Amino acid sequence: QVQLVESGGGLVQAGGSLRLSCAASGIIFRINAMGWYRQAPGKQRELVAIVTNGGSTNYGDSVKGRFTISRDNAKNTVYLQMNSLKPEDTAVYYCNVQVLFTGSAWGQGTQVTVSS
Repeated sequence: QVQLVESGGGLVQAGGSLRLSCAASGIIFRINAMGWYRQAPGKQRELVAIVTNGGSTNYGDSVKGRFTISRDNAKNTVYLQMNSLKPEDTAVYYCNVQVLFTGSAWGQGTQVTVSS
């Protein structure tokens, strides 16, 4: 069973930075993609960033140029470096992995709060 452990959330002032980490365990087959999504109160969950096994990345429009996603395949870990944070980035951030033959798995979520 795939398990995801997220860390790095917290409270930061606008303009500040945070780095999220997500470590996956229980992986038997190849991880095709790893990514981050977020959900703010009263809003739908949205894509923040995703990185494929080959290293291709895709970002949500609202975070392009400010956030950077990376992954360490040897450690089955994905990172999200968040710079120039804005109050509208406040949300619960969820890690997601897409595993060959197994499907999609989600982390428990980590709160990011950006104060103005």
